Amino acid sequence: MLNEADLDFFTGEFKRTGFRGALNWYRNIDRNWELTGFLDGAKLDQPTLFVAGERDAVIEFYADAYQALEPTRPTWLGRFCSPARTLDPAERPAEVNRLLVDF
Repeated sequence: MLNEADLDFFTGEFKRTGFRGALNWYRNIDRNWELTGFLDGAKLDQPTLFVAGERDAVIEFYADAYQALEPTRPTWLGRFCSPARTLDPAERPAEVNRLLVDF
């Protein structure tokens, strides 16, 4: 999924800054759920765009949440503002850019 240049860049950044910040999100995940319980069932009130890699493991880990995207997105003029899209962002940057610009 990564070419050698990408891997070298990320390796250099993690050597420079450490991996603590990335791990702390996961270490704090239970507390985040406790603090945001009031959002259960909430709908998004603003236009949204969700783009993920078609093989993104997070979509599998959080399959229920991913499936719930459709009913929790806002409607504007009777239609959803933007669809949830899955594609391979690393291999299709032009399409990702088009989705972002169109949004």
